[in-house]
Amino acid sequence: MRTCTFPEARAVVLEAVTGRPGVEHVPLEACAGRVLAEVARADRDYPPADRSIRDGYAVVSASVPGRVRVIGEVRAGDRFPGEVRPGEAVEIMTGAPMPRGADAVVMVEHTIADDGFVSTERSSRPGEFVNFQGSEARAGDVLVEPGVRLDYSHAALLATVGVASVAVYAKPRVAILATGDEIVPVAETPREFQIRNSNVYSLAAQVIRAGGVPQLLPVAPDRLDETRWLIEKGLESDLLLLSGGVSAGKYDLVETVLAGLGAEFLFDRVLIQPGQPLVFGRVPAVDRFFFGLPGNPASTMVTFEIFARAAVERLAGQTYPALPLTSAPLTRDFRHKTGLTRFLPANLGDDGGLTPVPWQGSSDVPAIARANCYLVAHAGRAEWKAGDWMQVLRK
Repeated sequence: MRTCTFPEARAVVLEAVTGRPGVEHVPLEACAGRVLAEVARADRDYPPADRSIRDGYAVVSASVPGRVRVIGEVRAGDRFPGEVRPGEAVEIMTGAPMPRGADAVVMVEHTIADDGFVSTERSSRPGEFVNFQGSEARAGDVLVEPGVRLDYSHAALLATVGVASVAVYAKPRVAILATGDEIVPVAETPREFQIRNSNVYSLAAQVIRAGGVPQLLPVAPDRLDETRWLIEKGLESDLLLLSGGVSAGKYDLVETVLAGLGAEFLFDRVLIQPGQPLVFGRVPAVDRFFFGLPGNPASTMVTFEIFARAAVERLAGQTYPALPLTSAPLTRDFRHKTGLTRFLPANLGDDGGLTPVPWQGSSDVPAIARANCYLVAHAGRAEWKAGDWMQVLRK
């Protein structure tokens, strides 16, 4: 068994989990959030010809400032058939190809049109307001590498280069198993010693966001045989997430069952709050990884975000899973006890300030829901003053 710091534990996960997903094709409109499985290349130069990036007049730069004769017009989607000579201009629209002979564009705002001529007091230099052929990409250039999670900008890029059917990695199937006799279905009215099964639904939402397909299993009761059967069922998926049953209590059976299945435990405690009793490992017999997440809701949510999410992203084919970390100035003083890295609910305001959200501990779901981020209190520092910058993990 092994205890890790936060950075050590994340490094263990990233090193251990490697994706070997299959490949499928989806229509371009369905590619957002998927992971690209093949290289995307430029099918031609971009732009394919020199073009104007302003509305104005295409000129020979040496002809201005001064008065030049307008010999025609060209708009986007068209081409001017003639040639611009010194002392001449062609009215041009944004995105239109540059006429032969012209080497600059004078913005329309800087001109005065008068009876077939246009005047400007502005000088111009060659290439001004011109986007040259191939300046964005050359034919054959690699534009997106495999392993990148696609967003709206990638969708635009793939459409630009003519990719209508996108090769993406298959989504991993992630089994989610809650444990404990105290857990009842969401629609049931719990007694005072029971809780509703909220963790599987927060985990399902997190799995979907990470690019996986959640598969919810029945609750494992505090009985060894049934827990073992459900864990074996969960190990048929690409990844198993267990919620609860990983502490040192008499009825915490998860590690016992996993050990009986020949599991390798890569760590079983991480120096963080919430979420210290976190288990991560692999069952070699079926070549599957698992996380034993602490059962308190905040612990489940936080440990998924900082550890299990990276595993799901790896299994989805993503090359570089990254934590959405930023920094922000505190709106008030903050203190904590050193020794653990803490991920505590907070809010980033419209002004960029970071305000801790009062909470009652790892079971305080309302506080987590009120927050839009987690402040990250590093293990070696005890206090921050208002105005000090602090690391932030976005939800």
